[in-house]
Amino acid sequence: MTDERTAEEVEATLRIGELADRSSMSLRTLRHYDEVGLLRPSGRTVGGFRLYTERDVDRLLLIRRMKPLGFSLEAMAELLRVVDSLESAGTAEEDAAIRARLDAFVADAAARRAKLEEQLAMADEFLALLRAR
Repeated sequence: MTDERTAEEVEATLRIGELADRSSMSLRTLRHYDEVGLLRPSGRTVGGFRLYTERDVDRLLLIRRMKPLGFSLEAMAELLRVVDSLESAGTAEEDAAIRARLDAFVADAAARRAKLEEQLAMADEFLALLRAR
């Protein structure tokens, strides 16, 4: 997106504060994601304010769901590249390779979720022991 936007395009964007409210993430986190290249704004106003689209919101919500599973910023960036690649895969071989990378993320996320379930079960046992005293 360039600074020469139509009225519809401007209305379809969010400023960083609106994105923070919508995603329940801090302005500081959003700025950090911009600095490290994880979530770049789709455009800027003439005054330099960051502008985000619905696609950016979707990407941020994906990132936000990866955080509790302990994925690194690098892994988050890689998954976003995989997701972006799904839209532009040309050949069947390219699509298969991209889907294999996506499947690896699915398996990793499932393993991390299982680990969290184990930790929650242990936390429940701990609480039960404390309450029984």
